[in-house]
Amino acid sequence: MMATDQSIDIFLEPVQVDKLGNTQGYTSGQLGKFISTYEESFPELENVELVIVGCGEQRGNNKIKDQDNHGPDKVRSCLYSLNSWHQDISIADVGNIRFGATISDTYAALRSVVRELLHARKTVLILGGSHDLTTAQYQAYAADKSSIEATIVDAKVDMNITSPCKSDQFLLEMLTAEPNYIKHYNHIGFQSYFVDPHLLETMDKLRFDCFRLGHVKENIDEMEPVIRNSQLFSFDINAIANSYAPSNTLSPNGLTGEEACSLFRFAGLSPHISTVGIYGYDASKDLHQLTAIQISQMIWYLLDGKSRSKRESALEEKEAFNEFHTAFAEVETTFLQSKKTGRWWMQLPDKKFIACSYKDYMLASTNEIPERWLRAQERS
Repeated sequence: MMATDQSIDIFLEPVQVDKLGNTQGYTSGQLGKFISTYEESFPELENVELVIVGCGEQRGNNKIKDQDNHGPDKVRSCLYSLNSWHQDISIADVGNIRFGATISDTYAALRSVVRELLHARKTVLILGGSHDLTTAQYQAYAADKSSIEATIVDAKVDMNITSPCKSDQFLLEMLTAEPNYIKHYNHIGFQSYFVDPHLLETMDKLRFDCFRLGHVKENIDEMEPVIRNSQLFSFDINAIANSYAPSNTLSPNGLTGEEACSLFRFAGLSPHISTVGIYGYDASKDLHQLTAIQISQMIWYLLDGKSRSKRESALEEKEAFNEFHTAFAEVETTFLQSKKTGRWWMQLPDKKFIACSYKDYMLASTNEIPERWLRAQERS
């Protein structure tokens, strides 16, 4: 199987391929032909880069244990049928997390599986399940005392302590628990009418970065450096407009399908992202499987980003970057631009480079302090 501290298959159920809706088999060009799937025997993971884990647990949304938890399989049926353009990315699907007697038991199982896969240096893709499963995704890092940067895409900020649903309040515990291993938090795509302005003030005082939906839509490329710096990426389907993801019944407004795919491509491009979670998909509310199709295409773009990221050079390879020296507010700094991907980095006073954008370079060139640079300094 692979060298890990424990066998993870005890927490997992095989994928029932006969329920994925494909009775003819997959053609030579479809992803279903390239994904090593846990059907009868557990797949060999040694040479695998990306591991898919399903977890349809919905009790965080106050659903009962056995109530329509087939979301991951609905997504699989759409994903497997897509054409593979990225055969340099090796993928395995290890099936679905067995539901525990309590939701805490399911958290523990998911945490254990993700933790062992991280130990084996795999990128883990979690098909949820309610959004509170992000807690288990984070705990996989916390169990090893690994400090991380986390990015969540969500129409709401899930810190509503008065809600009976864990999915509405999990973020409060995740960001305030002691000891805490989140060194920085980014929130992308919140819709203002769902968020208390005082909560945003508190988030700002903690030097967390929150990006309103309108800002994200107008500056989608500015989200790439935000995501690039992260290790944990979590996406709630309610961030997508209902017309693109009918399973989202929270709001008619949100990201377009193309914008959601762009964010997943950015996650794939990141050299640091090691876990990606897609949550909030309720198959019982879907229309013509359009949300499952949308999610499958987002995953396709995650693979596209991972494939393209292999072209990127290490920052130490000076000849692979254009180097620009500039000064703003009497601070001298250096910007690097990749000749291969066009992405940017800027140097902080401690000589470390952080991800940035062309806009940051242009601001610095006109003697303005880029906000990204300032926020990074405030957190240091």
